[in-house]
Amino acid sequence: MAKKLWDKNSTTNPEIERFTVGKDRELDLLLARYDILGSIAHSAMLQTIGMLTKEETEELHKELREIYSLAENGEFIIEEGVEDVHSQVELMLTRKLGDTGKKIHSGRSRNDQVLLDLKLFTRHELRLVCEAVKLLFDSLIAQSNRHKDVLMPGYTHLQVAMPSSFGLWFGAYAESLADDMLFLQAAYRMCNRNPLGSAAGYGSSFPLDRTLTTNLLAFDTMNYNVVYAQMGRGKCERNVAYALASVAGTLAKMAFDACMFNSQNFGFVKLPAECTTGSSIMPHKKNPDVFELLRAKCNRLQALPTDIILIMNNLPVGYFRDLQMIKEVFLPAFEELKDCLRMANYIIERIEVNEHILDDNRYDPMFSVEEVNRLAAEGMPFRDAYKKVGLEIEAGTFHANKNISHTHEGSIGNLCNEQITELMNSIYGSMDFSRIDTAEAHLLGR
Repeated sequence: MAKKLWDKNSTTNPEIERFTVGKDRELDLLLARYDILGSIAHSAMLQTIGMLTKEETEELHKELREIYSLAENGEFIIEEGVEDVHSQVELMLTRKLGDTGKKIHSGRSRNDQVLLDLKLFTRHELRLVCEAVKLLFDSLIAQSNRHKDVLMPGYTHLQVAMPSSFGLWFGAYAESLADDMLFLQAAYRMCNRNPLGSAAGYGSSFPLDRTLTTNLLAFDTMNYNVVYAQMGRGKCERNVAYALASVAGTLAKMAFDACMFNSQNFGFVKLPAECTTGSSIMPHKKNPDVFELLRAKCNRLQALPTDIILIMNNLPVGYFRDLQMIKEVFLPAFEELKDCLRMANYIIERIEVNEHILDDNRYDPMFSVEEVNRLAAEGMPFRDAYKKVGLEIEAGTFHANKNISHTHEGSIGNLCNEQITELMNSIYGSMDFSRIDTAEAHLLGR
């Protein structure tokens, strides 16, 4: 059995080890690439302060890049008896390089290693979420523009209310995603701060150059106070979870609409045939299972911030093993949300719109406000116009005029999609992802 990094010739009860390690071996595979990138940056810094020679650093970088390739190709494993990714990487270096491999941990702790790994992982995953949100946004804007003149009923209290349009419906969810992108931007900026050098939470007596590792890893800045860097464990994940939950909330609401509008009693949209399933006994059924599951998954994702809060909220300053549990709910959330975004985008791109909804006279009363407004514009007091049209509806004599004209910003006739797109692009474009690509390529010698 491999020795622990903290081993002092004592033996841990196997049941205690099983309980304390938990799912770390499995989940830490997601962090492997980032642990290695951090080790390359840290060892480069150690050379500049005289803790490693140039030759030792070159040897370490060569081996670390080879280990990175294993992780990149899905071939990296955490061996039985090895606690976590940090231990596995150091074990592999020591096997190859002997004492040189043992030197790499100078000036750091597994506490700031995992902080760094989580931040690098989260930064990468936030980028992928942002890209997926932007794709869905573009599809919604395209559908909004394509169907801007197709009217549909608008509802309040699930009662037919006023004229809306598919342009408004698609565009509303696009603008919601623009607001969600603001949350993602904030989460990205809070995440993109370097904790490396905080060690176990109280810094190091080595003269670490934290500015160098910040630049090598393309962080915007660092978590300056080493105690706060450790306090950020859990807080960073919680804040990112709020951003993911915001996106999930938009998707869940849109999924509910799509399921309802696809049903026979509405018939406003038709989902792609390949995105529906059938019934085992009812041959006519085409069930919107994809959107139903998407709705459930996204509702569960909206609970993620609470899950994290309940793990870390009553912990005082310093590191505690409780924080390990956050990984179990946090790390898998990204793939789940990205999957939901991919499914939503696939369907939105292919959804069919019913352009003849208003041929059904059951929707005629939604034009009542238009008639009230017309009479008021001609000089009749609004309240008198309201009563006149209301009595006509009750008497069955109301005749809907479906030629409507809305011109103000954000209305049926003036969707403001260009402004909404500009808003989204300005938020999305403010996150300079290419800088990270350049930094990682440099660390990997590519």
